Amino acid sequence: MRRSTRTTAALALAGGLLAGSTATAVAVGEGPDYGGNEVITTSILSTYDEVADFLRAQDAKQDAMELEVIGQTVKGRDIHLVKYVSDPANPTILYLAQQHGNEQLTTEAMLHFVKSLGQGQQARMLQDVNILLIPMFNADGAMGDVNFSLDDYLAKGERHLTRYNANEVDLNRDHVAKEQPETRALHENVLQAYDVDYMIDLHHQGTQSRVDGDLVSGSILYPTSPDADPAVVERSKRLGSVVYQNVDSTGWGHIGKYVGGTANTIGRNGIAVEYGVSTLLFEMRGMSDHEYAPYVLGQKSNGYLIRQSVVTLTSTAKAVADGSVETADTSFWDTLPEQQG
Repeated sequence: MRRSTRTTAALALAGGLLAGSTATAVAVGEGPDYGGNEVITTSILSTYDEVADFLRAQDAKQDAMELEVIGQTVKGRDIHLVKYVSDPANPTILYLAQQHGNEQLTTEAMLHFVKSLGQGQQARMLQDVNILLIPMFNADGAMGDVNFSLDDYLAKGERHLTRYNANEVDLNRDHVAKEQPETRALHENVLQAYDVDYMIDLHHQGTQSRVDGDLVSGSILYPTSPDADPAVVERSKRLGSVVYQNVDSTGWGHIGKYVGGTANTIGRNGIAVEYGVSTLLFEMRGMSDHEYAPYVLGQKSNGYLIRQSVVTLTSTAKAVADGSVETADTSFWDTLPEQQG
């Protein structure tokens, strides 16, 4: 099956950045936001059909990969789970992208990661860790196929992208009631079906947050529910340490501590409490579309955000596989500044 030009472009962009040895802090920290000065187009982003086609093509190529449909969205789109399960006894990490449909660059990075897992040098790692990925959880929101108006959204091109699912529900506030079909599919057919040890919930935030006066490239946070087991929180902090150390060591990443709520309705909290999964939220800078201009990032910044996500996926999978996540230094959390703005 022929890969779409958009999916190819996203993979090539991420691959080119990963191959590069240098990138400046200015490029990551000061990448332009929308500000009314750029045209924000969706035509460079992979559509749902293109993502699905890519995953099916990789499934046919990769012996270690299995593609499972765990449920359907409100509008009937399949929700895909990519599985690399060599041994049920291995530690298992789950990556979740696009709970919010207007936060797509993490999805583009996940496609690059899936492709890389089919390459020979990853074979050893895949013997020691089980990897589960949901690249496009909220496909209806990602395609703008919803039961409410998106006329005020800023992006131009083939479709708008929105935070909410088709019923105008924030899926990242549905992890207690589980009223939406997408959330039920995640809980019933992934979290209750697999013995998940770690989860990274990949999101995007606004463009204006700063740490030490500089714009952040992203922010991280462990479970903050008062109901979370302290041992689960500690393991979450170790997972965050792997992300922080690997992104920070690039020289262009600039990470802050996210200021997040304590409610169990939020994925990183509710999943940690209900299943004992060590969860980490990673919020990338800027969104692909929104009705509020300060949330939308200019497309010149897409490349570094895709790269940052690939670094996050690759480094955490390796750390879980080789066990180094168990000894990761969490002391940086004591001094990591909360982002402001």
